[in-house]
Amino acid sequence: MELEVRHLRALCAIADTGSLHRAARQLGVAQPSLSTQLKRIEQELGGPLFLRERTGCRPTPLGRIVLGRARPLVAEMRALVAEARAAATDDDGPQLRIGSTASRALAGWLRRLRARQREPVLQMDVSPNALLRMLADGRLDVAYVHEVEGCPLRVPEGLALRVLVEREPQFVSLPADHPAAAHAEVQLSDLAEDRWMIDPTVDGEWDAVHRMLRAAGLNPRVLHGDYHTAASLVSTGEVVTVCQPTCQPGPAMAVRRIQGDPLGVRLLLAARTEGELDSVFPGLWEAYAEVAREAPGYREWLDRVGV
Repeated sequence: MELEVRHLRALCAIADTGSLHRAARQLGVAQPSLSTQLKRIEQELGGPLFLRERTGCRPTPLGRIVLGRARPLVAEMRALVAEARAAATDDDGPQLRIGSTASRALAGWLRRLRARQREPVLQMDVSPNALLRMLADGRLDVAYVHEVEGCPLRVPEGLALRVLVEREPQFVSLPADHPAAAHAEVQLSDLAEDRWMIDPTVDGEWDAVHRMLRAAGLNPRVLHGDYHTAASLVSTGEVVTVCQPTCQPGPAMAVRRIQGDPLGVRLLLAARTEGELDSVFPGLWEAYAEVAREAPGYREWLDRVGV
């Protein structure tokens, strides 16, 4: 059996939904068929990819490794299809192909680009390294990415880089009724008994968060999941997680600074030419400043450090 994109798509669906039943419904196949397919994939790869529990399916260590490689491949295939369709139907010339990791600044940036008659095509990915490779290969025009402190990006030769923010502190998202949420600044020791959720598919995040926790003398229980899963579990009091300082808290969620700012990222815009950077950087900076002002905790932090 040779693995195909449809097999990788099935694995991602199982991981995203946490259930064979929900994944089968999402993929439009029968659950027995998906279960049989998963068994064949596991036989091909030499081990179980998911633990089947009463509450659903969660990835094994092998499963996390496979998913870390599968997600970018599935995303790239989706992008290929989207770009091909756009090229087939576009009568107004080439579009601006943007790659980005998650950011609240995206909406404002895209709005500003459209106001300048530049219609963007957006490719999202949790891996900044994957986006930089796509940029170097000519599949993107610009890439807005983050570099986790202590985990340098693998920047292909020939790319032009511009720093948007040299060091953006990462905050923590926790349940609104958590005792530590009563303070504007949280000490990591106040979260020693909590479960943490980390997305191991984000380049560098796993290592950086573990370094931060070890440096604070903590060894908490860790769950693995994406940003959306983490947000829902924070709201129900199940976990705490690191988040961007521009994150807007949900109804049952609080976003707080971490004392000492132990974790940071560098925000970068990359392109193949300085001219392309010049044309899109100002709009991104304006959009980022806009969302920074809308986040009270981050705005206070910026005022405190004199930015």
